[in-house]
Amino acid sequence: MFQGASALNLDGKGRLSIPTRHRDALISQAQGQVTITKHPHGCLMLFPRSEWLLFRDRIGQLPMSAQWWKRIFLGNAMDVDMDGTGRVLVAPELRQAVALDKEVILLGMGNHFELWDKATYEAHEAQAMQAPMPDVFQDFAF
Repeated sequence: MFQGASALNLDGKGRLSIPTRHRDALISQAQGQVTITKHPHGCLMLFPRSEWLLFRDRIGQLPMSAQWWKRIFLGNAMDVDMDGTGRVLVAPELRQAVALDKEVILLGMGNHFELWDKATYEAHEAQAMQAPMPDVFQDFAF
């Protein structure tokens, strides 16, 4: 399970250095192989390859009415390998699609990560914090 937020910087070539606390898990779980694709909320999803294969199969089973969503998830997916120093290259097409520049936030979301432009994430988070909690939290105990 991946969890927690990390404020990071992409280097000049668009590489992301995976934090050490997640690097070992990605190496043991997926031999450093990850898949990156678009998320409909304006960020990227980064999956260990084994988790990506499960997600890909679920998406592939969706009906024709979801064809555009299949294109978004599957058609934009890129397989990458971590290099010897724990970096992954985020393709220019994916960086451009979600306006990733330099400062990013990597969020552990259980079986995958979300990669956000820092300013975009902070704006969305502030907006969410101002809105009422969703109904699903009505009976949730903190």
